Amino acid sequence: MPSRLAACAALVVVLAAALPAQAADRLTLDDAFARVVAPKSSGSPDQPLPHPDLRLSDVRGDILSAEREVAGQRPALVAGAELENVLGSNDYRGLDRAELSLTLASVLERGGKRDARRALAQSRIDALGVERETTRLDLLAETARRYLTVAAGTPLLQIADDDIAQRRRTVAAAQRRLDAGASPESVVLTAQAALARAELERRRTTQARDAARQHLAALWGEREPDFELASANLLTLPDIADFDVLAELLLRTPELLRFADQRRIGEARLQLARAQAAPDLQWQVGVRMFNEKTDAADNDVALLGGVSLPLASRSRAQPLVRAAEAELVVTEVEREAQGMALYSTLVEAHGRYRVAQLEVLRLRDDVLPKLARAQRAAEHAFGAGAISYLELSQLQSDVTDARRQQLEAALSAQRALIEIQRLTGEPLVVATAHARGQTP
Repeated sequence: MPSRLAACAALVVVLAAALPAQAADRLTLDDAFARVVAPKSSGSPDQPLPHPDLRLSDVRGDILSAEREVAGQRPALVAGAELENVLGSNDYRGLDRAELSLTLASVLERGGKRDARRALAQSRIDALGVERETTRLDLLAETARRYLTVAAGTPLLQIADDDIAQRRRTVAAAQRRLDAGASPESVVLTAQAALARAELERRRTTQARDAARQHLAALWGEREPDFELASANLLTLPDIADFDVLAELLLRTPELLRFADQRRIGEARLQLARAQAAPDLQWQVGVRMFNEKTDAADNDVALLGGVSLPLASRSRAQPLVRAAEAELVVTEVEREAQGMALYSTLVEAHGRYRVAQLEVLRLRDDVLPKLARAQRAAEHAFGAGAISYLELSQLQSDVTDARRQQLEAALSAQRALIEIQRLTGEPLVVATAHARGQTP
């Protein structure tokens, strides 16, 4: 279903809203999706194969197709030969009175067993499509999450660079005050220590981003990634559909549709179990050659035939019928439990998105502008000796923490959106949504 790929690809709208076309050597989220799920092109030997989980579904399809062929086969014909009245005592020591029987036997199935077997095999093949689509959506969601983690490295590095820059300004101002005799050396040393911690945080962020790139590339089997991501504004959060709309979409998610396939499989098993109540007719025909006369030309030949019918087939089939009926009940209960779990997850993800969206907007419109003005004023006041270093350092930390808080809230919203898209299998960005959460 191509619409499923478009569903998770809607995250591109979130990550790259209002951005121009990127350079060809920049990895976009669409590119990452294609590397994970797109089939290998015969003309592109360097293109990676689809993820093993998807290839596994294809192999299982071949297995189930073979099992369907086996299920459609009729009972085999059995050729037999039987030699009697030989190697005995007295008159039966030799072959003088031997009897040779040649037979052909088989089973005449009754009750529609063959059709029931084929229906069961076909229902398992049909269920494989929904199962593969569920795997595909999970892979796309995991790709989007890992891509988001890598993309978060850029704004985190920008925050770290800005923090280093303001710490360096503070060190310079503290040094000037020390040279002027307006503050002790401990202020300079403390400012230098804060600068060193900021530089350490930047190195840690760089290492984390490199590890995240390797984690992303591992999805398509690349051991030494050399790509760079396309630019994206993670603070842009779109409007999404209301919860009632999402709850309706949840009813069509592959995670619930697979229970419909499981029910069809269970009904096929039940039909097969009921068919076992009809006894199969076993038949046999053949010829028997008698060797009781001295003249071989006078040996007699006779036809033989037989039928047999097993007894108590209906009572023997009842446990199988009860088990199949119980499996149908279990499927319904499991579907109800899964539906409740998915609904709860959707409630949590939708609420998390709304809260994070509000947090990003409030920090953008109210908190960060005031902190930025306060920081500029504090740096000027510190240079003039009007405030202490501790006051300036605390304010600088507040600015950095607020920016990181805003970014973390945006990432939380993006992850919630990925989860909602995975649950519903639909693009959720409202067409008229406008960009929000721009960096002040």
